[in-house]
Amino acid sequence: MTTPIKVVLVEDSAIALQILQRLIDSSPEVDVVGTAQDGMDGLKVIAQTMPDVICTDLQMPNMDGLEFTQKVMSDFPRPILVVSNTVHPADVDNIFNLMQAGALDFFPKPTSGSATDYEKLKSSLITKIKVLASKKV
Repeated sequence: MTTPIKVVLVEDSAIALQILQRLIDSSPEVDVVGTAQDGMDGLKVIAQTMPDVICTDLQMPNMDGLEFTQKVMSDFPRPILVVSNTVHPADVDNIFNLMQAGALDFFPKPTSGSATDYEKLKSSLITKIKVLASKKV
């Protein structure tokens, strides 16, 4: 058996954090090893857990996702997946800035609550995390 991919979630919305954690933990190949509600706490959690992949929101208090991505890349370089409502394809400026800072991919935050949507999201999210875990940054 292979070791699960270690993921840290950084998300200020308790509901979104719970949904993302549930989606990720449903896969035996991926394991949430830490969570934080903002970038400042996220940096501490990363230092303690040394995850394979980081999933972060863009808009958070204290330290937003852009500043957080920049700090992670300078202090603990590892793949970052931005999970946010503000990184849809139309949000070119946010996407460009995050890519320049070092984020590798984007995933829209879950918006509807139907079981079918969650299954689709889960599959897509787990696939993105597995791909990112294989990338060297």
